Amino acid sequence: MRGSQDCINIGLLGCGTIGSGVYHLIQKNYSELTEAAGKPLKVKRILVKDPYEPRPFEVDREIMVTDPGQVISDESIDIFVEVMGGIQPALSLALDIISSGRHLVTANKEIIANHGRELMAKAAQTGSHVRFEAAVGGGIPLIRPLEESLGGDNILKVMGIVNGTTNYILSKMSSEGSAYDQALAEAQRLGFAESDPTADVEGFDAASKLAILCSILFKRGGTPREIYREGILSVRPEDLENARELGFVVKLLAIAVRENDLISARVHPTMIPDSHPLASVNGNFNAIFVVGESVGELMFYGQGAGSLPTATAVLGDVVNVARNLGRPPISTRTYWLRDASIKPIGDTVTRFYMVLRVIDKPGVLARIAGVFGDNNVSLESVVQKGIGDSAQIILITHEVIESNFMKAKNGLEKLDVVLEIPSVIRVESGSESKSQNA
Repeated sequence: MRGSQDCINIGLLGCGTIGSGVYHLIQKNYSELTEAAGKPLKVKRILVKDPYEPRPFEVDREIMVTDPGQVISDESIDIFVEVMGGIQPALSLALDIISSGRHLVTANKEIIANHGRELMAKAAQTGSHVRFEAAVGGGIPLIRPLEESLGGDNILKVMGIVNGTTNYILSKMSSEGSAYDQALAEAQRLGFAESDPTADVEGFDAASKLAILCSILFKRGGTPREIYREGILSVRPEDLENARELGFVVKLLAIAVRENDLISARVHPTMIPDSHPLASVNGNFNAIFVVGESVGELMFYGQGAGSLPTATAVLGDVVNVARNLGRPPISTRTYWLRDASIKPIGDTVTRFYMVLRVIDKPGVLARIAGVFGDNNVSLESVVQKGIGDSAQIILITHEVIESNFMKAKNGLEKLDVVLEIPSVIRVESGSESKSQNA
């Protein structure tokens, strides 16, 4: 029987930034992990592409192999830790592990977000423990509290900064007035951004994480493809300055709201009041703001990435599985098999910030207001700044159906007095609590 020996054997799939961090912490925190898990943890095999590749932490090359079969076929391994990233071969290996009834801890948001339904269905059949705390929020204890501690509440909304790269870039642009290219280059120099930052700056990473959160919080499986996604490439330093003057900050937010049988799920740059808890989350930190029907407002905050923070979350999952070897999982997550009904972005109700560059002459504001009125868009605030022969109009709408706003935007673009609409950013309100508890 696995787990009956004097130690708990770990098969480590991948040994890059996170994997070497996992190995390092197992050696460094041996006593603490032994006490927490009930037995010593031992890394038995490590799957790598190249045993001689430089790594952040020293790792025993004697236990490294390049053939996946040498790890997967080892019957003495109790828990497999997958930190390879990407879809393949990680997904195939994960399915092999789960199909055999063995246990998987993964930090791989891509396989959970895109193939969670397949993985959870297989785990429900075989009784395999599947844990993925590090897939969202890095080192922040998040998945287990959401899944277990808040399992008895109805979650109404989640709104989070789940990508440290974009948060660092926007923080840099806001605090120093840096252009996007400058802030990105600095993030890459510091190791916060990849050489190809597409997944981060265009919102793909955040959409994957939001899909996982939706599946857990709303008990219905969804995928990143169903989530509206917009990156930060169009955000200008001027927008961040305007936001400051209006009492807002701009963050790339992952937002999901329960609306009866529908889920509104979207990733995009968002203006939030500077008094909101998420507004003070800067640099490469992550934070997830949750609103429960009974519990009210909660926020989880911390390092969203990095070798040791993420490795800590991975090992938390390993300890959890180790304590429960021989027992069925707490939840088989059969809810992941239910279809999520995602609300079309055009039906979403929100507020908007818009900047228009217009010809500076009498009657312009009246024509603009007429277009908004014709499309059932009302304005909360309007600020006009003169710039030579043209003027800049900065406005914020009241809550409006997105499709109505976009019709108004199209109408404005056709006006001969409107030279350009350089910016449109959605705006979220302050307090989110809808708790009805006394």
